[in-house]
Amino acid sequence: MAATQPSVDPCYNYTVLDNPWRDTTYGSGSNCDQYISWSGWYRLFINNVSAHIPDTCVAYDHCGTNIALWIRGGHPTVQDGVVTRDVCGHASSYCCFHGSYPIKVKACPDNYYVYELVRTTWCNFAYCAVVSSINTSYTAVTPATISTVYPSVDPCYNYTVLDNPWRATTYGSGSNCDQSVSWSGWYRLFINNVSAHIPDTCVTYDHCGTNIALWIRGGHPTVQDGVVTRDVCGHWINYCCYIGSYPIKVKACPDNYYVYELVSPTRCNSAYCAAVTNISSTTTITPETSTAVINITLKEECTSQTCFENLLEQIANITAQVLPLNTVTNILTVAFNTSEKILLSSANPAELASYGNSMLKTSEKLISTLVKQTDTNDNVSFTLATVEGQVFTVGPNVTLNKIPQLDTTNSSVDIDLIGIAKNNNERSAAVAFMSYNTMENLLKPDFFNTSNDTIKTMMSTVISATLPKTTNTKLTKPVNFTFRHIREFDPDGSLSCLYWNISEWIVEGCSVLKTNSSFTVCSCVHLSTFALIMQTSRPRESDSQLDLLNLVCVIVGLVFFSLALLTFALCHWGPKVNNVARINICISLLLAHLLFLLTQQFLGVIRPQQ
Repeated sequence: MAATQPSVDPCYNYTVLDNPWRDTTYGSGSNCDQYISWSGWYRLFINNVSAHIPDTCVAYDHCGTNIALWIRGGHPTVQDGVVTRDVCGHASSYCCFHGSYPIKVKACPDNYYVYELVRTTWCNFAYCAVVSSINTSYTAVTPATISTVYPSVDPCYNYTVLDNPWRATTYGSGSNCDQSVSWSGWYRLFINNVSAHIPDTCVTYDHCGTNIALWIRGGHPTVQDGVVTRDVCGHWINYCCYIGSYPIKVKACPDNYYVYELVSPTRCNSAYCAAVTNISSTTTITPETSTAVINITLKEECTSQTCFENLLEQIANITAQVLPLNTVTNILTVAFNTSEKILLSSANPAELASYGNSMLKTSEKLISTLVKQTDTNDNVSFTLATVEGQVFTVGPNVTLNKIPQLDTTNSSVDIDLIGIAKNNNERSAAVAFMSYNTMENLLKPDFFNTSNDTIKTMMSTVISATLPKTTNTKLTKPVNFTFRHIREFDPDGSLSCLYWNISEWIVEGCSVLKTNSSFTVCSCVHLSTFALIMQTSRPRESDSQLDLLNLVCVIVGLVFFSLALLTFALCHWGPKVNNVARINICISLLLAHLLFLLTQQFLGVIRPQQ
């Protein structure tokens, strides 16, 4: 099975998505696709009629939301297999003003499409659906790009100098606005009289003297490419292309510099960045995706240990140092789906721990292939049903003082990656953070060995943090992990921050910084696989013989007190003898014994329920 294809054909294994408000003819609304637990592939319907996500612009305030999402680049054909498409949303008169995370698309033989949908970058975003005639055997829709027209005068020798020191990627935030500039013609960038260029990798929010720091997507051209058009992006909310600006034209010049035909951006709090690095306009920048072909063969109905081990061996034999994101996520999906099938046939604790170690090793190997060399910084993230991951890389020319917190749905990590990079000769480092939603089925909380006999409960998802492709992995300061409690918190329970050591959970090197009913923050002096486990006392086991003895004694007491009460009440005594006090004492003791008996019986009923 090719790793770029899903293990099960999504054309026949999808979830139906049939919300009438997704129709492009529907007006505005408050629907939000950010908080939906997306998992797997989806086919769209509108009132039971097959539909598809539009591949042309949908105006603001449609599809039951504010930002109506459509896909850019057209739909594939059946022959194309699974493809990845950018997701855009219209605002401020620009069809791709907002960007959401890319999704996968596949054309199916019976003239319909399926989509691997993911959560959107913001809440007032939702995927649109349109009902129209389609034919998946036709060629894909032509992307909406304009053919390059070469200028009559070579812009390499006819440009305007743009030399604003605040445009440097090393410059922090500011209020500069390129929307108000009267742009005209071609520009060459300088920083303090040193030739510069617009970055072609992500620049984080609040840099380059503005809020939205603009960079170009798709890399720079070579001299032989002539004039090319590049999309312009701006980082926000953990996505490098959340803000889209109008495309610009770029040309590489023979003397190792670039010129740009700049236009007014889509919003005011944005400005073009400038980076000073060694460049060469004679070679093409290496594309982000790898051309390596990875073939993973998996037998149908793979439920045996041998089959699972064979799958892990194939993954271990992958030699590619860099893989595309879709390849990594596809292989991870296959591996975790297979491990769940194996889990059903194995109850041996040693085997479960062994499978857990294998899955951790496999996951860490695959996520390390998402680390790419960068001069500044790079961020890659993905969300699957079984695992979430995020990779952050910093290079020698990084302008950040601190990397942002790495977040998944149920956990986050704060790490001093900048300090770690400074301790490396290459002045670069990378951190890979993963959250496993089903790993507790393998690395069970009962693997936490303690001297006292307590009930162990997994209070968090299992997470792992590593430093792939980093020579010196020594931490400069402790790493803080924030766990969201996935089960009800017991105030009487004892929480422990633990790390996984081959066959058991261990406390060493980790401690609880603070906790409340919803979250716990742990601090660790090393990186590994971590989890939060709560210990609670076991309920007291009842002694049947002692309970029987108590019951007999109470009943005997009741009989004697009853006889005494009757004696004092019915027998005739001398006129000078007053039995009122004796009768009151007997009644009190009789009621006390009766209350004790009822209490014991009541506790015997409610304890098993608790």
